[in-house]
This record gives sequence, structure tokens and C-alpha cells, in this order.
Amino acid sequence: MAANISGSTNIILRLEIDKSVSSFGQIATAINDAGGDIVAIDVTQAGRTTTIRDITVNITDQQQSDLIVEKLGVLPGVRVINVSDQTFLMHLGGKIETVPKLPIKNRDDLSRVYTPGVARVCMAIHEDPSKAHTLTIKRNTVAVVSDGSAVLGLGNIGPEAAMPVMEGKAMLFKQMAGVDAFPLCLNTQDTEEIIAIVKALAPSFGGINLEDISSPRCFEIEERLIQELDIPVFHDDQHGTAVVILAGLINAAKIVGKRLEACKVVVCGIGAAGIACTKMLHAAGITNIVGVDREGAIVRGREYANAAWRWYAEHTNPHGESGKLSDVIAGADIFIGLSGPRVLSVEDVKRMGRDPIVFAMANPTPEIAPEEAEPYVRVMATGRSDYPNQINNVLCFPGIFRGVLDCRASRITESMKLAAAYAIASVVGEDELNEHYIIPSVFNHNVVEKVRDAVIIAAYEDGVARRRTALRGDDSSERK
Repeated sequence: MAANISGSTNIILRLEIDKSVSSFGQIATAINDAGGDIVAIDVTQAGRTTTIRDITVNITDQQQSDLIVEKLGVLPGVRVINVSDQTFLMHLGGKIETVPKLPIKNRDDLSRVYTPGVARVCMAIHEDPSKAHTLTIKRNTVAVVSDGSAVLGLGNIGPEAAMPVMEGKAMLFKQMAGVDAFPLCLNTQDTEEIIAIVKALAPSFGGINLEDISSPRCFEIEERLIQELDIPVFHDDQHGTAVVILAGLINAAKIVGKRLEACKVVVCGIGAAGIACTKMLHAAGITNIVGVDREGAIVRGREYANAAWRWYAEHTNPHGESGKLSDVIAGADIFIGLSGPRVLSVEDVKRMGRDPIVFAMANPTPEIAPEEAEPYVRVMATGRSDYPNQINNVLCFPGIFRGVLDCRASRITESMKLAAAYAIASVVGEDELNEHYIIPSVFNHNVVEKVRDAVIIAAYEDGVARRRTALRGDDSSERK
């Protein structure tokens, strides 16, 4: 599928300038005309007739970079020597590395970490396999597994092209929660092969984070792995999104003075995230949920080839509403978009109930532009970082995995996900809560600790925790 790749970044243009022919003013004008914003200028070499300068320019997309180079290329006396993209520079050689936890300084150290001393540890694990959780990296390591079939907004781009995303995920695990994570991009999109590969790799890891695997295959892969492994398996595209959306709705409902359980919710886009989100809303007590996809509202009694849609038809839309989005949106308290750009119109929003809540999650272009919705919506959220109330999975997965690793949970239950949602919501204090701040920043350090503690308590209650561990926060498990 085609992707609209955008987002602010910097490029560095190395230019050789003939001072007798061209002036820097002409260069600056050309860059400005192409939409670039000069943020730094460095002279790297100066001669009698020529000078070489590095010009750092802020751009929004690759097309803008190409246009700048094109305009500079026709200026007399200017030669573009090189163009460096800072985003690409950050990816040179990959973004993660493995580092020993202790140095090997002498033969004595070597004999302990490797032969012959390591044999004692191997035999201890052989006699009691559960010791692998304490004596190997299994204690703190998660596999980030993808087949590259549904990467961000890029679609089926394959395992090699998916690696930069999975590396970034591993960085977030480490920086946010101290969890060691390793990207594993598989050169197969066969469901049975993926299941077999992950099962074979599982002894090395304490948890499995499935990422960017297309629907409906992702449902069976996750379900089978949960059943067949004794470590947590979590498809973040489904459940991470669902947890953070619920967290935002908990606080949004407070602002508009409505009980979540009494709200009518329209979910647009019934793929992996839409179905997981609906299950999460059910767990929170919301029953009046209407799902809409390209074919219209999903209604009980119709024949659907997709097994996931058959489940959806049986468990949602209690009043049997039918038709397109514009039909079922009438009177809705909440709209959750997990579909595509501009599917929700201003007229649709006007037909919603009092003080509507709109979560338009499509990226990079939401289901409705916040600027268009603002006059008619009480609370607006998107998946973008350049608008208030960003619904970002980074608020969920580091804390959840920190919790399940610390209590050595065998799986992640609905109660644990629900606890995580309430924990995220609780980070925003009552005195801070407003229409433009319903969800904490991804850089708020309280999020991981609160989610961790809440998940651990729920794991104990559900009987899936296999290790006692201390809680870190004061009120992390509080539910409202």
C-alpha cells in the first residue's frame, strides 16, 4: 500500500559555493522557497574563491528535501556535495547493541562466566528449568517479533524493512522500563511457521511482544502462542492501543460528566485494534458499542466470512443498528476511529450526542482534522504527537512487560490490561485534568511504575504470578 511518510526532520546540505558567482542570500532564498527552514550554518572550509558550508535545514518530508536540492542545483556557482538526513544518520549500523553486564578482566572471571564454572549453572537449570528465569537473560528479556506484514502506515513491507521499527521498540522498552528487548523479524508470513518459530525461540525470553502482523492472522498467532507457551504473549497493536484508548476515555468521561457504562460508542475500523478495543470497552462495562467498517455496521444475524467479525456481530450492537457510519453515529457519545483518513465528517460530529468525545486515531491523517472538529467536539484525541491528547502505545507496553517480568506472570489477562488502563489514567491528577490533557506524556516517569504495580496486583489476583515482588508506587493499583 502507498504511505504518506511525513514528520519533521533535519537534513544537512554540504555546499561548495563560488563566492564570485553566488551569494548566501540566493541560497537561503532558494531553500526558503522550497519550504525549508534553515536552523544552522557551519563553515567547514574557506578558500580564496570558494567556501564549503554545512547548512542544517528543517523539512517535513522527503519531497521537500528533493525540491531543495533541485533548486540549489540550478543556482550558478553552487555545487551540492552531499545531503545527510539526521534520521538516517541515527539508524547507521542499527540503533541497539548488546553490552556485557560485567567485564572479564582475568582468567578467574573467564572461568566463572564461561568454562568451566558455567557448567554448574547449566546443570542447575537442567535439574530445575524454572531457574532459567533467575540465572539467564530470560529474567528481563522480551522478543519483539514481526513478519513485516502490517508495519505502521506502510503495509506489507517485509522483515528487513520492518527492522528499524522493531529496533526502535526495543529502545523504548529499555529506556522507559529497563526491559531488555531484541527485534526478531521473520522471513515468513505463514501462520503455522510463525507459531513454530516463536515457540522454538521462547526458552531465551521472558515474554513475547508481537508487532505489526496483519489481521486476521494476528488473532490466531497470538491466541495459539498464549495457549502453548508459559510466558506472556502480547500483540501490542491490538492490546496496547486498546489499553491507552480506555485510559483516555476514563478521563474524558470525567470531563463531560458521563458514566462510561452508559455511553454509546461507535468504533470505526474493525481490524485487530478495533476488536481488541471493543473487548477492552466491554471489560470496562460498556455494552452499547456499534462497530462500522467498509461494509457498514456489523449486525447480528448476517453472514461474515471473517471469524473475528462473527464474534463481533454476536457481542456488539445490542439495538441492531444498520447502515453507514453517518447512520449509526446519531446520538453517539464517543467515536473511536481506527480506520483511515477523513471518514468522519463535520456533519457526522454534529449528529452525535451532547459534549461528544472523538478519538481519531488514523495516522498520519486522522478520521477528521482536529481543526474541523474543534467547534463541535468537547474532547478530541489523535495518534499524532503534534496535537494534544496523543494516544500512544508507549504509555502501555513498557509498564505491562516490566510488571509481568517482575512477578514472572505466565500470561497477561484482561484484568491486568484493565488495571493498566486505570493506572495510566490515574497519572493525570484531578487538578490537571482538562479537555487538552486527558492522557499523560510518554515521558512522564510515573507511568511505568504505576502500570507495573497495577499489573502485578492484578496478576496476583488472577493467579498467574509465579514470583512475589515488592511494589514501587504508593497508589499504583488504585482503580476508580
